[in-house]
Amino acid sequence: MVREFKLVNEKGQKYSLMELENYCFLAEPRGLGFSRTIEYEQLGNAFIESISKIQQEPITGNLLFKSYDNYKALVDFIASSEKIKFAYKIPFQNGSKEYFKDIKIQSLSKTQKQINGLLSETINIDCLSLWYQEKNIIFDMSSQKDEMRWNFKWDTSRFVEYNNRSLEYVNNGHVEAPVEIEINGPVTNPRLELYIEGESYQTVPITTKIAKYEKLLYGTKENAFYIKKVNTDGTIVDLFEEDVIDINNDNVIRFPKNKSCELRIMANEDITSAIIKIYEYYIAI
Repeated sequence: MVREFKLVNEKGQKYSLMELENYCFLAEPRGLGFSRTIEYEQLGNAFIESISKIQQEPITGNLLFKSYDNYKALVDFIASSEKIKFAYKIPFQNGSKEYFKDIKIQSLSKTQKQINGLLSETINIDCLSLWYQEKNIIFDMSSQKDEMRWNFKWDTSRFVEYNNRSLEYVNNGHVEAPVEIEINGPVTNPRLELYIEGESYQTVPITTKIAKYEKLLYGTKENAFYIKKVNTDGTIVDLFEEDVIDINNDNVIRFPKNKSCELRIMANEDITSAIIKIYEYYIAI
């Protein structure tokens, strides 16, 4: 088993960094770890940490191409993508796991340099996030009725299906874990409730009606908080307004690290179909 690298865009399209025949090979990657900027204050003869920030560590390396066609394919992939993730699959002893970073391609060189008949170009990647695992939990009862009840276990998560939906989860990451939630209509006045260690911690009521074939979208990633509705024609409506949500409320739900959490999704009627994405972030992997 070997580690694997690839680029993934917002459309789910992929460009492998491990396959010479049709793509390219990333050699000598650097910047996969982490570093901190730390400042100290002197107190007598002792020094106390005053500021500690995770430093943005760029990813660099050499890309080996078999042909100019593969190089152009990478340039076309970058140019046609609005958002790109750097995917890193690691072979741990108990199985492989895949992690992501949100990135921007800062530069890709174009020279005549060759190594063993292969084009060798340098790439510089700016990192916009920590490493994260993207965990999707999907439940759909739209084709079933009444007596359908089950427990669904997946990693540290558990669904219990009753009149509302409840997800129990432990965030094993290094920082708070944001979520993205997609609820399919019809639902009226959905409400999100977060419990930590069995105690009610946060409630986000959303006063709106989501019709059949419409969707409610809710996300709490840093610099990307949103509450939206997708209409049947695909148009998107921003629901972050006073008559839909209390703007003075703490509306940003994130799972604290190493705590037993429960997320409840409720509405005036049964929620039959929804997707929850949890982003566990790591400073290094």
